[in-house]
Amino acid sequence: MYKEYHVYIVECSDKSYYTGVTNSTERRVWEHNNDQDKKHYTYKRRPVVLKFVETYKDINDAIAREKQIKKWSRKKKESLIKQSYEDLPDLARGKKGYMKRKRNK
Repeated sequence: MYKEYHVYIVECSDKSYYTGVTNSTERRVWEHNNDQDKKHYTYKRRPVVLKFVETYKDINDAIAREKQIKKWSRKKKESLIKQSYEDLPDLARGKKGYMKRKRNK
């Protein structure tokens, strides 16, 4: 038997998203909703609701995917959550004038 690692996205009460890696999504969501550390991102944004999970056999693959998703725009994360995979390439940060707008600031 192999260990599984999960990349997950939870939606917070303020409608923001938090992306993480765990070996137990059930436990981790519980921790987000019950942890007493006020420094944690989700502490003031409770309750959180699990919106997306991907499973990996290798922790390094899971961590790489988490880092990738964390860099994504809100719209791209929402397409992933909705499993609208065909929309992901068009939502890449280099598309739709993103880089042009950034240079003009």
